[in-house]
Amino acid sequence: MSGIEVIKPGALSLLQDRGRHGYQHLGVVVGGAMDEWSHRCANALLGNDEDEATLEITLMGPSLVFHETQAIALCGANLSARIGEAELPMNRAVRVRAGARLDFGKRIDGMRSYLAVRGGFAVPSVMDSRSTYVRGAFGGLQGRALKKGDVLEVGGVPPLCAASVARLGDRDFIEIHEPEVHAPAIAPQTAGPAPVRVIAGQQWALFTAQAQEAFMQAEFRVSPQSDRMGFRLEGPVLERRHAMDMISEGVAFGTVQVPPDGQPIVLMADRQTTGGYPKIACVASVDLPLVAQLAPQQALRFEPISLEAAQSLYLERERALARLRSLVRAAGEAQ
Repeated sequence: MSGIEVIKPGALSLLQDRGRHGYQHLGVVVGGAMDEWSHRCANALLGNDEDEATLEITLMGPSLVFHETQAIALCGANLSARIGEAELPMNRAVRVRAGARLDFGKRIDGMRSYLAVRGGFAVPSVMDSRSTYVRGAFGGLQGRALKKGDVLEVGGVPPLCAASVARLGDRDFIEIHEPEVHAPAIAPQTAGPAPVRVIAGQQWALFTAQAQEAFMQAEFRVSPQSDRMGFRLEGPVLERRHAMDMISEGVAFGTVQVPPDGQPIVLMADRQTTGGYPKIACVASVDLPLVAQLAPQQALRFEPISLEAAQSLYLERERALARLRSLVRAAGEAQ
């Protein structure tokens, strides 16, 4: 047998990439990785194209057996990953021997880990993406989460040479690169409200002064009724200056809508293509990975940021990823 066998599927394990762009005018959601930064870093560590699919692992991870020696990387939430009895290093490229088993344990921080394999996961592209959209039952592995007995095939990469395999010896895994070659991780929030920077939305002025103040100063919590489509928040009621009907319009990842009950919703990866509730704000792109890693009942607090500052932070992070890719190239692509 080749590929990676699923022994236990985990709570919600989905193949994801950067999403299904260019089809929103047809009502097709973008989808993709909730924490795109961790997804991209995991691919970068292996020299993959950043559009290769990774396995998005939510809260309770799967058990996987590698039937071939593989190069892998795990980024995002710390879900106590281990191979055999040894802890699997996060944010590093690792070579795993054939027959090794990857398991996950207790959640330490965050909610979602991203497992990349060199060459990517070999699943069909649907509308230019390998992302799984469960509600639509397409993309990824037959449009669904992993289940016991699935086998994930790996994209076409040349087999490892005998010398590379021999370096493993009798170990289950070894790190591929020197210590300086690691992903610049974004630490998930573990204490106190997570600071989430936002830009005022298109309908900011529709909300009362009290609502605007509460939105920027009060503490909100992630509702247990949150999912990949949107994070419902619990906190002070945000009231409008007056009732009004809105024509639905386009929405983005991180758009903060306020429905009639006054409790905001942060739209996430599987958001619909349009929304008809007023938009009080939009999360700065640089903080979307932080939001994606928040757990139910975890607190957050919104902070204002200008568009220019948000763009500057985004470009700074892109430069950090470019540096990682340069380091990987200089070290020789992961074998």
